[in-house]
Amino acid sequence: MSDESLPQSDQIDGAPHPRETLQLFGQDAAQQGFLEVFNAGRLHHGWLLTGPRGIGKASLAWQIARFLIATPKEDDAGLFGAPPKPTSLAIDLEHPVARRIQAGSEPGLVTIKRPYDEKTKKFKAQITVDEVRRLKNFFALSAADGGHRVVIVDAADDMNTSAANALLKLLEEPPADTTLLLISHQPSRLLPTIRSRCRELRLAPLSPSDMAAALEQADPGEVAPPELAELSGGSVGEAIRLAHSGGPALYAQLVALFAGMPRPDRQAAMTIAEYAAQPGQSDRLDHILNLIDLFLLRLVRAGATGQPPLVEAAPNEANVLAQLARAPAHARAWADVAQEISARSRHGKSVNLDPAALVLDTVWKIQNTAQRLT
Repeated sequence: MSDESLPQSDQIDGAPHPRETLQLFGQDAAQQGFLEVFNAGRLHHGWLLTGPRGIGKASLAWQIARFLIATPKEDDAGLFGAPPKPTSLAIDLEHPVARRIQAGSEPGLVTIKRPYDEKTKKFKAQITVDEVRRLKNFFALSAADGGHRVVIVDAADDMNTSAANALLKLLEEPPADTTLLLISHQPSRLLPTIRSRCRELRLAPLSPSDMAAALEQADPGEVAPPELAELSGGSVGEAIRLAHSGGPALYAQLVALFAGMPRPDRQAAMTIAEYAAQPGQSDRLDHILNLIDLFLLRLVRAGATGQPPLVEAAPNEANVLAQLARAPAHARAWADVAQEISARSRHGKSVNLDPAALVLDTVWKIQNTAQRLT
């Protein structure tokens, strides 16, 4: 079985692989920023693509890879002199480089990511040093036609300490004609020395119109409800995850549950807890805890500003937020609770606490806070 036929840790379930993205929406500034540096002849060997998860960082990395490998260098000018400076990162999809990359056969490109373990049927938790050491063979080979070589690390946040140190050596002594593109959702988790040796290219969350266009491209014919864009926070990747996991409906259930605070419907709480604990559905717990985190974030924001969200992510959400956070002091209290719940959730998952018990514990913590603020 080839690597491409296995599940890929750099691909969101239900979405095309980033290399298949035909058009990148909402990231014109990042694209133009890279192009200006390239045209000025100041191309850095290491780039750190940062921003929230799912907003197009990987798609941009693949776009840059196609561009760099397909675009001749100025010192490669032929009889007719140097070609005009490019005005876009886009490459004709019929270009040989684009076709090879699409087929996974481009010799000038390699990706570093969490591998899939066929025995456990799961992705490994981290990128290990063995994955980075594969680059030794890659660099030992001559790039096709003496051209550019590109390494995509997705995501750099997943590297363990040994892998990070091995990659740092490459950034300190980069091979000629090579660009390393590091995708990072949380750059603060990276070694400071890695960050200092990379040029940062920060991407922004998508606007509602760009979000709609990106979702249409990822899943043609599907109309995204407004609450999906609101819940995803401008992240196409998160919107796809939510859509395939029933996120909007589950969030509506949570809002309905919290509407009863400080005396929530215990049967409704048990229903949500049992949903999280169903066998073979380990990702459901993460979905529920993430949506609770999101509710608390929106609660804090509403309390601090005194304004409801511009778009409700669930029926009656604005009233529930106003009811639970009636003053800035309440917002501060909910912010503390959100931080505590997040820490308790991480600990509970690390010790394999029963998912139903973890969900109920979270609900009761929110109940206790609501009683205290009443």
